[in-house]
Amino acid sequence: MSHPIPDDLVRMQREWTATYRRLAEQPGRTALRRRLIRLSVRLHFHPLLKTAAARTELRRRAQGEP
Repeated sequence: MSHPIPDDLVRMQREWTATYRRLAEQPGRTALRRRLIRLSVRLHFHPLLKTAAARTELRRRAQGEP
């Protein structure tokens, strides 16, 4: 079942992924760690992402899958 995921959440998930990758390439970067934490909290506590299915759908959409 497909869940309606707003475009702003898809962008936020993409930002999270990009930040995570940059941090993996540049460990110890405080600004990147803080950004990753902020994005993680916003995604984790977003009311539309309460179910595992919704989180899976978000990651699928963020990766560009139909």
